[in-house]
Amino acid sequence: MLDQKLLQKQQQKLSPQQIQVIKMLEIPTAELDTRIKEEIEANPALEVDDTDEPDDNQEKLDSNETDSDSDNGNDDDFSGNDDDGSPSETDKNDEFDIDDYFNEDEYSNYKYSVNNTSPDQENKDIPFSGGNSFQENLKSQLGLLNLSEDDMAIADFIIGNIDEDGYLRRDLESISDDILLLQNKSVSVEDLQRILSAIQTLDPAGIGATSLQECLLLQVERKTKTPETLTAKAILRDFYEEFTKKHYDKILQGLEIQEEDLKAAMDVILKLNPKPGNGTADSYAKTINQTILPDFLLENVNDELVLSINSRNIPNLKVSKTYVSMLQEYAPTQKSNAKEREAFDFIKQKLDSAKWFIDAIKQRNNTLLSTMKVIFDFQKDFFTTGDETKLKPMILKDIADRTGLDISTISRVANSKHIQTPYGIYSLKYFFSEGLQTESGEEASSRQIKQILQDTIAEENKKKPYTDEQLADVLKTKGYIIARRTIAKYREQLGLPVGRLRKEL
Repeated sequence: MLDQKLLQKQQQKLSPQQIQVIKMLEIPTAELDTRIKEEIEANPALEVDDTDEPDDNQEKLDSNETDSDSDNGNDDDFSGNDDDGSPSETDKNDEFDIDDYFNEDEYSNYKYSVNNTSPDQENKDIPFSGGNSFQENLKSQLGLLNLSEDDMAIADFIIGNIDEDGYLRRDLESISDDILLLQNKSVSVEDLQRILSAIQTLDPAGIGATSLQECLLLQVERKTKTPETLTAKAILRDFYEEFTKKHYDKILQGLEIQEEDLKAAMDVILKLNPKPGNGTADSYAKTINQTILPDFLLENVNDELVLSINSRNIPNLKVSKTYVSMLQEYAPTQKSNAKEREAFDFIKQKLDSAKWFIDAIKQRNNTLLSTMKVIFDFQKDFFTTGDETKLKPMILKDIADRTGLDISTISRVANSKHIQTPYGIYSLKYFFSEGLQTESGEEASSRQIKQILQDTIAEENKKKPYTDEQLADVLKTKGYIIARRTIAKYREQLGLPVGRLRKEL
């Protein structure tokens, strides 16, 4: 016998407009321009407003301004649609109100960019040189080597296997097998080593090394022979393990030198480049590509901090007047045929989509700005002074409670967003941290404790650096009760080595 049950479920569906708003929140400013261009290409009813009008609606935030345009943060509030986001049947049958698309104040005059240039100022593109890769630079130097045509081809192949740091991390036997497979040439490991040694004489010094030790030795050997460089070479060649572990006593005993001689040699070694490939055009290009475009600007104007959205590269948008006129022309009547009604529905859909997209950007900016204002108020001590120790413990829920937004919305706002302050550019995630209780019962952010830990290590006696247990004791004297494991975790997050490896002469 079949067991039949009546199961009732409650599901919440997001309309396309709601989904659009959510997706817009996740987009950082660096990608928003691309997203707008894609929408303009897909929707002919959406246009760029090229009119040069005074920027009366630029979104600025001062201490007395409260943004209520986001409907108390309810970015999921849309009306007049079914659950799937499409107009209801009732709406379809009602007479279409053409005046909805003549509200220029609402849709065409919204400012997304700052116009702070003179009318006669010429826009100029600044070209960047692409430069050559360090492999190309090495290949251009091959003509300086006394190599045969066959050796030149092998050298070219070896250079192609050098990684971006300038190292040859593949063993020569594997390279020999590849040459045999790809070029049908049998090359011995000895010949490969001979050609590799020739490549290692090229610039920059240290290129083509198979290990860090070899890289440093190649650089030292090119320096003028002085007592310091000779000692440095001996350390790297004969006492490399002791050097990496900072066992200076063993080096002093093994080389029979004085502490001053060791210091001079260490100065030579520390000035060497452990990644000779990083100073090339490739690295420069990476630096350019990784330039951060801030989403918010915090500027000091007349000794007052002013917060705004960075929208300088975002065009102004408006609904196409041409499509509005077409909608009037194809307005359905009793005499309208099927094609005319189809054309009307198409135009109306494009206009609706354009209006929704403009609304989504407005709502995005309102939500971003209102959220950032709360973060600013919460961390006002930091934004005023730039002192990282002034950062308060702050989690997503703290901001969600103050804005009335959902935690997931705050997470989307904070994700991949940055703010430019008078003290530098910070990720919004930087301001979120868990709190630890001090000896006095107050809360201190983990960011603050990390800063104190970093300062403590910077001020320690480098001849006798603190262990993690000693660091915990030092912080305890300052009122921060932290376990040794937590100290070790924070130290690793800061990229600081253990006490033994921080030892200096």
